[in-house]
Amino acid sequence: MYKKWYVFDEDKPVQAVVRNYTKGDFQELIDVQRESFPPPFPSDLWWNEEQLKEHVEKFPEGALCVEVDGKMAGSITGLMIDFDPGQPEHTWSEVTDDGYIRNHNPDGNTIYIVDICIKPVFRKLGLGKWLMQSMYEVVVHKRLERLLGGARMPFYHKYQHDMAAGEYLSRVMEGDIKDPVITFLLHCGRTPVQVLPSYIEDEESCNYAVLMEWKNPFQHFES
Repeated sequence: MYKKWYVFDEDKPVQAVVRNYTKGDFQELIDVQRESFPPPFPSDLWWNEEQLKEHVEKFPEGALCVEVDGKMAGSITGLMIDFDPGQPEHTWSEVTDDGYIRNHNPDGNTIYIVDICIKPVFRKLGLGKWLMQSMYEVVVHKRLERLLGGARMPFYHKYQHDMAAGEYLSRVMEGDIKDPVITFLLHCGRTPVQVLPSYIEDEESCNYAVLMEWKNPFQHFES
């Protein structure tokens, strides 16, 4: 993939590019992770070079980055899985092979998002939504059924003593609470499927996540 367009820094248009990342981008991608996920997010969950090498070898179409004026600003990574809606429970470690995606299934029906991140300095430009849209385009191009991913719930720790994770999601959906990840993905067109317990070691989310889906509008599904 390679696409070029303009985003707006206040009133100034600046050129952005989404493209497949390659070996020459690895260090910059690790730097993006370091800035995007500061403590208490576990540093051992940042990308390492071996993981990135697997991404570009196993599924290069799902390894995308975004640059602004030639500067690395963020990335999104996916793999293909064969998803059974009747058995949705999983952990991040299981479904992504701990981020190495050696379990990538080229005959799968779904793209699963392993990670998306944008450097804080670039977040006002709406690049995360553009990256997600780009991965939707991969889903359509490959004629897959859906895109899936587990959404962190980073504000849940503020409410964990007052409500269960399912109620927290309901409150977000009612507009009473704005969660930076769930709300962002709703703006990207994703739909909640269910809460996943013990999804990933994440102090802010109390280890919960919300499985969120985008269905390919060019495919037909039974309701």
